[in-house]
Amino acid sequence: MSDGDFFAPPPFKPDEALQRLKRDLRELGLAEREGRFERKGMVMARAAVDGTQLRVALVKRPSRTPEWNEKLLKDSAQLRDFVALVKKSLAGWSNGDE
Repeated sequence: MSDGDFFAPPPFKPDEALQRLKRDLRELGLAEREGRFERKGMVMARAAVDGTQLRVALVKRPSRTPEWNEKLLKDSAQLRDFVALVKKSLAGWSNGDE
């Protein structure tokens, strides 16, 4: 097979990806405030455009002074994986953690 037999994925547009991420995180019950996403007043995630990428972070554990796990997203697949990770983390944190 030649390289011409495959379709190239569409180019990653970080501005559009940020809008999609915001929508997805709101659907998970998080409220947005200045690029940070909260649940019950506790910051859970943050996101911002960084050039041609999307810089995101998820707290290791809900707390008043959170520790962050940061990532740079470069394509739509990584964005889907990040949303899945947020969903899994939110489900795993009990109300006692917040």
